[in-house]
Amino acid sequence: MDSSVPPRSSEPRQRRRDRHGRGMRGPVAPPQVPLSASRAESFRDLVQDSVERLERRWPQLAEVEFLVLDVPGSADESVPLGSSLAAGKGRPAQIVVYRRPVEIRTKNRDERALLVHEVVVEQVADLLGLSPESVDPRYGQD
Repeated sequence: MDSSVPPRSSEPRQRRRDRHGRGMRGPVAPPQVPLSASRAESFRDLVQDSVERLERRWPQLAEVEFLVLDVPGSADESVPLGSSLAAGKGRPAQIVVYRRPVEIRTKNRDERALLVHEVVVEQVADLLGLSPESVDPRYGQD
């Protein structure tokens, strides 16, 4: 019996049109719109804004390394929002802000920005051995 179906070629089939003929799919928003930034990127921006605000008053913070991690490494009962580590041999002082615990405790971007700034101020104060109010006079007033 003859088959009217030609044998399949090993080359991938070229699509003549996209699915359902709706046109080319592309990004939902252009790159310059905040919608296109991921949550992690926008969180890093909040931390960077807070650091820049504090560096104007405390120039020695330029030598501190600020990091953003998703979650803390240890499984303690209380989940920290941030941590600080003093400078050691061959490594700078570090301040870490944990993204997921902060995001869980806030409802919107404004609350998140306030909490991020509070965490950064508290960790800088811990690192410098000062009170948070002396690091940022507006601490706790917002």
